[in-house]
Amino acid sequence: MTTSRTRAAAVATLTGALLLGTPALASAAPAADAPAAARRAAHAIPFTAATVTQQADGGFTIAWTAPGVRHVTVYTGTDPDAVERDHAVARGAGGATVTVSGLAAADRRYFELVPDRGAPLVIADRSLHLASAPNFRDAGGYRTADGHWVRMGVVYRSGDLSRLTDEDLAELRRLGIRTVFDLRTPAERKAAPDRVPAGATAVDANVLGAADTGAFNVTTPQAAVQAMVDAERTMVAADSARAAYRSVFTGLVERDDENVVYHCTAGKDRTGWASAALLTALGVPRETVEADYLASNAYRAAENAATLAKLPPAYQAVYKPLLDVRPEYLDAGFDEVRKRFGSFDGYLKDGLGLDQRDLRDLRSQLLAG
Repeated sequence: MTTSRTRAAAVATLTGALLLGTPALASAAPAADAPAAARRAAHAIPFTAATVTQQADGGFTIAWTAPGVRHVTVYTGTDPDAVERDHAVARGAGGATVTVSGLAAADRRYFELVPDRGAPLVIADRSLHLASAPNFRDAGGYRTADGHWVRMGVVYRSGDLSRLTDEDLAELRRLGIRTVFDLRTPAERKAAPDRVPAGATAVDANVLGAADTGAFNVTTPQAAVQAMVDAERTMVAADSARAAYRSVFTGLVERDDENVVYHCTAGKDRTGWASAALLTALGVPRETVEADYLASNAYRAAENAATLAKLPPAYQAVYKPLLDVRPEYLDAGFDEVRKRFGSFDGYLKDGLGLDQRDLRDLRSQLLAG
């Protein structure tokens, strides 16, 4: 339980978005541009918020907000790219919360929200609900600043994969996961070897180089927090980290329609930074990036509590910052980006070696709308 504490987690500032158009300019545009504006509006996703939560009884709660929409019809399927519309499972207004139950068992349920105007949106419960990997979740399902949505069912993030069961592995294969980026050190991999789906390629993307993630050399909560802040900066600045994240981004650009997972040990620090960087590159707002980063506290709550319960009371307060993710950790990553590279665009270009074509390809593959 000692491996995921002195590593890092997040970075971002926001890169240029793919602007859909400015209403004020559209209204002043010549009449000849009206058809083009109408086509853009027809293909824009009108949802500003949408979530799916799987309940303990197997049912699903689906909530959405779509300003200007009067009616939304909900369909479900097991393939995010081919949800059949032969039978609606729910209907609601432009803003609604509905519950769907009685569905056949499936590895994963996707729900397509079809509005009466604009383009549909496909979403799912972010968690895969794997008991062996509680922080295994979808990296997508977030709205960008310009109204696109990060596709779900394509990129996943996780913690330790060494405890995956045969059933888990079979499910991950059915979900199309064919590349596994391992962000851990060689010592971590040796101590807890990955179990990967049959046919998947494992890629070594060691973020920390020769650093010892097992060291626990702090004696106060303040020192523990500082250790995490320092580790966050290392995630941005270290040569090994930049090479590792370059490998992940390049793999996403070149994934050839195959699904991907990146992971470390707890799935919160090195993995948290990978997701923060990816979501920021896609144009997701900073507050959403932070919410995704902090969600590891909820997904890992039971595991963290069990770890602390094994420690003497005097050590629990010291150890807790190492198990947490906190806003100040993520802030340190963003600050390091600014200091080292001037901007997040600079980090992508000079830190990770990505050019504009790479970013266009990445956004083309991972954004809907």
